Amino acid sequence: MMWCPRCGATYDDETRLCARDGTALVAAAGDAGANTTMVVPRFDPGTGTFTSGETVRPPASVPKSPPSAPEPNAGTSNAGTSNAGTPNAGTPRPLPPPRPRTIPPVRPAGGTRPAAPPPPPLPPASASESEWRPPRAATTPRHANLVGELLDGRYRIERKVGEGGMSFVYLAHEEGTGERFAIKVLSPSLSEEQNAMARLRREAGLGSRLAHPNVCHIVRLGETAEGLVYVVMPYVEGELLADRTHRVGHVPLAQVVTWVREIAGGLDVAHRLAIVHRDLKPENIMICRRPDGTEYAVVMDFGLAKERKAGPELEKLTATGMVLGTPEFMSPEQLRGKPLDARTDIYSLALVAYEMLTGKLPFDGRTQQETMIARLRSEPVPLRHMRPDLNLPATVERVLQRAMAREPDRRYRSAPEFGDALAAAAEGQDVEPEQPSAQHAAGLFGRLFGRS
Repeated sequence: MMWCPRCGATYDDETRLCARDGTALVAAAGDAGANTTMVVPRFDPGTGTFTSGETVRPPASVPKSPPSAPEPNAGTSNAGTSNAGTPNAGTPRPLPPPRPRTIPPVRPAGGTRPAAPPPPPLPPASASESEWRPPRAATTPRHANLVGELLDGRYRIERKVGEGGMSFVYLAHEEGTGERFAIKVLSPSLSEEQNAMARLRREAGLGSRLAHPNVCHIVRLGETAEGLVYVVMPYVEGELLADRTHRVGHVPLAQVVTWVREIAGGLDVAHRLAIVHRDLKPENIMICRRPDGTEYAVVMDFGLAKERKAGPELEKLTATGMVLGTPEFMSPEQLRGKPLDARTDIYSLALVAYEMLTGKLPFDGRTQQETMIARLRSEPVPLRHMRPDLNLPATVERVLQRAMAREPDRRYRSAPEFGDALAAAAEGQDVEPEQPSAQHAAGLFGRLFGRS
């Protein structure tokens, strides 16, 4: 018979720890002897160790049955008999399971502590165990690696020729005909934009009506069985205008005039069909070469302008909090999120021409947001002030100033009208009257209101 020296509970000979307080059991008096005294070690469940205990003497006699858990009202009188300090009969409760102990990794000699493996991700608070799954490791997007595949059972992908945040561009040939195409496979995020897809479907439906030597039009818009949306376009080889300008610094005036008129001709075809590019910029213009060695410009990516969240400085100026296109080449009305027409593309084309001539954009700012705010509130830096070393004609400067006017009504009415005015100005024709300087305008204003 085993006995707990702290609470007096008794157990069978096989039990070693008290189920109530974890104290090590000792032999009852009948087994250990009436005059036996001992120091009883005490077990601490929190640390899993024994500590020094106290000197006790086993009782002369103990109940023969092991105790049970105390009654809820232990220590109070029941039918005139006190049960305080007296163990109750019954079966002892089982021992609690031992607390797990974490053993720290051993620090190697002369080294650092090994890094602990990262903890597994926790499920969301609202997810049940049956619904939650740990996140998968990052993988390459499906549309980013299609070389060698037969897309939609029709186009054999030969190689990747370009990529961006919205799509990957591949060179492919059509099975059966062997005709080569450029295929732009859209990212899932762009494919899910309803407005962008509506524009693409409309322009793909116009098809041959957009065909022009200076436009890379949409031949077909398709979707594979696994949900990849792709755009088929004529394959044209050349150099992006952005790369050309970066490589040479600035483009000669005569070449700028030629390319601007070609781009304007391609835009006019789209504008007559009520299609606005919305994202005209040097990265969307390809400089191609004819068999005779002359170069020409081709406008790319009609209908692929992507909606972007306006920054905090610009958001209060927009109608919807969203902007459509690339901010550096947006018109003021586009930055504000207002309805657009052909004149927004004319503004962007004037910015492209300005950058070709100077290698810079006409608005200053430490950040992109500051530059956009300046476009809404300030006049562009005049062409000859930006690059006085190039001796560009004042007539060309005035044509660009009109095309970059903040108010759409002050700009040219069509893209060809702007191209023709730029060509005439490059030949020295004064097609735009000289605007009065700010100082002259202030003096005139003062005279009108009686101030000298």
